[in-house]
Amino acid sequence: MAATFRPKARQLAGVGMLAAAALLVTAVVTSAPGDAAIKSAAVAPLPGADAGERPETRALTKAEAAATTPEQIGYAIKSVMTIDGPLGHGNYYWDESRAPATGPMLITVDLEAQTLSVFRDGHEIGVAVILYGTPEKPTPLGAFPITQKDADHVSNIYDAPMPYMLRLTNDGVAVHGSDVEWGYGTRGCIGVPTAFAKKLFDQVKLGDIVIITNGERINVGDAVTGV
Repeated sequence: MAATFRPKARQLAGVGMLAAAALLVTAVVTSAPGDAAIKSAAVAPLPGADAGERPETRALTKAEAAATTPEQIGYAIKSVMTIDGPLGHGNYYWDESRAPATGPMLITVDLEAQTLSVFRDGHEIGVAVILYGTPEKPTPLGAFPITQKDADHVSNIYDAPMPYMLRLTNDGVAVHGSDVEWGYGTRGCIGVPTAFAKKLFDQVKLGDIVIITNGERINVGDAVTGV
């Protein structure tokens, strides 16, 4: 199993890790309504954000999906963001100042810590508190290439909006924008604040890897291991 990259678990606002884990038991399934009330911290403009180019929305072919694995990436974590205080549901942090303008992207998700991290060339540039699956509809663990991008996706199963959708599995598990609030869960997807989802969507490409674990961590300087 691959490791994700929390050298030290970040505390959620108003809840310890034991109480946070109870979210799995008490979660209420939600779709992805808008989150205009969500406020962000340390929001930096993205290079090319005003270029007006629509990101690709085609699905990744089987050959393309097989061509990118964590082992092939040879990724090492070089730095993580310093965040003062606990993370609150609906908040996120984004800071590209320590990362080069370009470089391979990697997304890690730690269900135990309820956080998603974004790395460029090994440097963490974004982190957000997430929603994730319930015991009945759990979020799968493993390493998944992004196989489809769709900024305006609507679930054809639940008829629910999934803005800035990054598909991970054939049965519909994806990272997408959501109203991230305490006490809610998903049907297996990973929900992040919609403003954060847009930044993530603009940064990643088809084939970039999302590694999902449940509490496994490595330190800065360690290399990514495959599933």
